[in-house]
Amino acid sequence: MNDLFAFWLENLPTMLDGLKISLQVTGLALFVGIPLGLVLALGVQAKSTVTQMLSMAVVEIGRGAPALILLQFAYYGLPSTGISLSSFGAAAAALSWTTAAYTSEIIRAGLQAVPHGQKEAAVAVGFTHIDALRYVIVPQGLRVAAPALLGFAILMLQATSLCFAIALPELLSQAYMIGTSTFQYLPILLLAGLLYAAICIPATIAVASLERRLGRHAT
Repeated sequence: MNDLFAFWLENLPTMLDGLKISLQVTGLALFVGIPLGLVLALGVQAKSTVTQMLSMAVVEIGRGAPALILLQFAYYGLPSTGISLSSFGAAAAALSWTTAAYTSEIIRAGLQAVPHGQKEAAVAVGFTHIDALRYVIVPQGLRVAAPALLGFAILMLQATSLCFAIALPELLSQAYMIGTSTFQYLPILLLAGLLYAAICIPATIAVASLERRLGRHAT
């Protein structure tokens, strides 16, 4: 057991460097993807058929294609069109697309959960459609969608492990490199799992607590 802890302590700085990159990619994917998801959610509900079709195409491709395929497309496929991205850039772009596609459906469900009376009240007081969205529908819809969005953020952190496939030095990649050089795969992968759990378990508890609070306020 002492040897295991010594091994972990020796390699912890490298693993934390990988975790930092995982968190950076996750943060950027959420920062870009969630606002884009809101735009897509509104686009799917737009009156314009063209806007609806374009939004649905982006959403369905993002939801239908595995994140691993999008990662490899961004990193290995785009250079053939003259667009070359670093592994970090490709990871951020691909996971932002995945985030936008999935969160658009979460946000759309939240917007549809806003009581119809709220929309009628907005019209009654003279709000334009844009003002009704801005001041009434979107704030309430995002409040409903908040627990699901936070839960999805946890999944995106876990999904960064797929970036191993495009040579991004995130947590799993660092674990694999250490395992390759030391042949101690089980201990280092166990440490990687513990580092993921150290973030995901408290975050899951926080999401559940937020969901309970929002549920009490809604009743």
